[in-house]
Amino acid sequence: MADYYVNIFLDDEKVKKLEAVGLVGSVKELDGKKAIQMGIGKMDQKKLVKGFPELAFDASNACVLPENAENIVFNMIVDLKTVDVMKAAIMKLYNPLAGKSLRSAS
Repeated sequence: MADYYVNIFLDDEKVKKLEAVGLVGSVKELDGKKAIQMGIGKMDQKKLVKGFPELAFDASNACVLPENAENIVFNMIVDLKTVDVMKAAIMKLYNPLAGKSLRSAS
């Protein structure tokens, strides 16, 4: 069982895309809305919080990514035809050097 969860809430267009790649079985009802829920570990959660300081986790340790990040993750799900994309998605979303100046090795 995962320590934390990332929820992607779905509109009809996204559900159709999931149906087209055979992932409609991964859709569940959360708070009365259709969603995909992906589990992540504590280290991945820390990377997400560091990359998105405004990210908030609810009482069930679930969060919703900012729209741009959510779109990247959803497109990866559709392209790779699996909901098990968070490890790869975090590598794409998390930039540990963001905001840091580059130093030369002189």
